[in-house]
Amino acid sequence: MRGCVCPVALVLLGAAVCAAQPRGRILGGQEATPHSYPYMASVQVNGTHVCGGALVDEQWVLSAAHCMDGVTADDAVQVLLGAHSLSKPEPSKQLHDVQRAVRHPGSGPDRIANDIALLKLTQNASLGPYVQPLPLQDEVRELAPGTLCDVAGWGVVSHAGRRPDVLQRLTVPIMDRNTCNLRVHHDGAVTQDMICTESHRRDSCRGDSGGPLVCGNVVEGIVAWGSRVCGNRRKPGVYTSVASYIAWIRNVINEDLMG
Repeated sequence: MRGCVCPVALVLLGAAVCAAQPRGRILGGQEATPHSYPYMASVQVNGTHVCGGALVDEQWVLSAAHCMDGVTADDAVQVLLGAHSLSKPEPSKQLHDVQRAVRHPGSGPDRIANDIALLKLTQNASLGPYVQPLPLQDEVRELAPGTLCDVAGWGVVSHAGRRPDVLQRLTVPIMDRNTCNLRVHHDGAVTQDMICTESHRRDSCRGDSGGPLVCGNVVEGIVAWGSRVCGNRRKPGVYTSVASYIAWIRNVINEDLMG
């Protein structure tokens, strides 16, 4: 299925909040070892970080569809690769313009389903020790509760809204979907195409949207939505399951290669 092609621009994350389910939500983590996540991408609008992403091909970055809600053609959208600090000069950094953004056709500003998008760079990334794509999970499976996975990003790190300059990382345990769907948590809103993680005082937060959930060195999920208050143990973090969309991802990339 071909995705909807959007103008190459993004809106600041705070304006892209679904009324029912808060979007984009690293709180309680720590600074990552510099350049230990060579697949991490900072999606930027007019020079400002707004979302995370993962390099999955030399010319494609995987992110969340809701990062593109409200885009305008006037915004300059770029992807920063090979970065630890967003502001300091680093010889490993590569700043790429985004040629086009393809969001899943079933996504939308008032929906939490199908929250996945692909960003095509204007040219191939230069691969090396600091810039490397990460494999995608292509097998639909249920991750065992308690499985430890990694999340990284440049999103909010405090309830006061402080944003870091350097990449943060966090290890989170998978939560059983049935538990996640209990009334005390997300009350049935989590579908088979989503993954939950525990969030007690540790969570992805605003500005981490679109970043990858990595389990066993493959991308299992994409930071999607959760609680209005990051780290709320009653509202687990929710991620789009990559395996559920692997056919769509491959179709978008392969159709582009065929012209």
